Amino acid sequence: MDPNRILILDYGSQFTQLIARRIREERVYCEIQPPTRTVEWIREWKPRGIILSGGPSSVYGENVPSAEPELFHLGVPVFGICYGMQLITHLEGGVVERGRREYGRAEITVQEPEGIFDGFARGEATQVWMSHGDHVVEPPPGYRMLASTPDLPYAAFQAPDRPIFGVQFHPEVAHTVRGEDLISNFVFRVSGCEPTWTAGSFIETEIERIRAQVGDAHAICGLSGGVDSAVAAALVNRAIGDRLTCIFVDTGLLRQHERETVERTFRRHMGMQLETVDAAELFLDRLRGIEDPEEKRRIIGHTFVDVFEDAAERLGAGASFLVQGTLYPDVIESLSVKGPSATIKTHHNVGGLKADMKFALAEPLRELFKDEVRQVGRELGLPEEMVGRHPFPGPGLAIRVLGAATEERLAVLRRADAIYLEEIRAAGLYDDIWQAFAVLLPVSSVGVMGDERTYENVCALRAVTSRDGMTADWYPFPHHVLARISTRIINEVNGINRVCYDISSKPPATIEWE
Repeated sequence: MDPNRILILDYGSQFTQLIARRIREERVYCEIQPPTRTVEWIREWKPRGIILSGGPSSVYGENVPSAEPELFHLGVPVFGICYGMQLITHLEGGVVERGRREYGRAEITVQEPEGIFDGFARGEATQVWMSHGDHVVEPPPGYRMLASTPDLPYAAFQAPDRPIFGVQFHPEVAHTVRGEDLISNFVFRVSGCEPTWTAGSFIETEIERIRAQVGDAHAICGLSGGVDSAVAAALVNRAIGDRLTCIFVDTGLLRQHERETVERTFRRHMGMQLETVDAAELFLDRLRGIEDPEEKRRIIGHTFVDVFEDAAERLGAGASFLVQGTLYPDVIESLSVKGPSATIKTHHNVGGLKADMKFALAEPLRELFKDEVRQVGRELGLPEEMVGRHPFPGPGLAIRVLGAATEERLAVLRRADAIYLEEIRAAGLYDDIWQAFAVLLPVSSVGVMGDERTYENVCALRAVTSRDGMTADWYPFPHHVLARISTRIINEVNGINRVCYDISSKPPATIEWE
């Protein structure tokens, strides 16, 4: 267990994951946990520092998340952000007041350049990002002001005798110009951490954990062809060897030539036992007439488990564990397991699994972000063609055909998507984009082709840039590239007469449409 680690208590901020991102980027391990963790649990976890995230609550509200006052007397540095600062104030005897909501850029002036402001100049003005309703009007007894704004005399403070800090703004967002310096100061100078969190150290620790979890049992891994399941399989294979059987399920919801690509790549590079199961008819039959995206995800998740259980029995694998490439963003968006954050959507491999399935889950990547998974994959020696692939969702094209996923509509989308990716690669843009895909909309539009009226499908194109999938911006294609993609899709794909480009960022939109 890495002794250099930071605990983040999640009070519901949509920025909480960015705090973790910033710390992981400093090569320090951190975990996000719910605010209900007891002081005893925290003491046993032995963090070097504790961060209290922001959140939508007021310290004066009913049934709001709080903390045990003893938390501030463990001898462990604490850094309260926004609501976290207000909570420190409330529990330590200060006064928080409901006031005018402040959202957006503001400028603070540093009064005391020490602690989290080490390296700043006294009197330095710097831009920060505010997002709050309540604010501190009287700090706890003895607390010193570190920074202020014209409207907030206590934009940042510190306890007089302990390394307890609070800021009213959000240092984790890019709009706070020197936010990374504040977090770095807390992690290294205040908490005394060392940058020991690397892909290599993660692999060593996780192999030990997998061996302890699986023991002498066998496991199967559901391969999708994407980087997540590939890295999970490689990691578990290194831990338990030939007691792992990889199963690739042809769901009928795959991209063009996906099955052939996966079989070729995995057999050539992975050196593991790979079994392919053709279950397209089963998946499409169960999805027949289903339009609700959450119901699609649930059905697909349950069907995957049925197929895996049947395959494990048929192959005589006797598997007790199901290995999945579940990532941190999957968990965050699917379930409020880390704090009071809202559920965005159910990922088929998190909230969509059967409660009575025969397998226990092994999820070696559950606490990693996508770019960290890629680093682990490279460290494990996986080829770049596998590690650098765009993400592809487990439910496949079923959540990119909006409405009912019929064989006919899947075939139309499959061809349009293939043309889209071909042109992105031809333009040399594939590696500049986090994820690109086509979506078939459940609407038709009027067109004219060959002097005749058409009434056919609308295809939407999506391409985003991102670091971890938690936030994303739409990719600014050169116009001539979009024009060529649109022309090819309309000319070559029967059933599509209109192409649109999605210029929504995440948030407010998600990357996938369903």
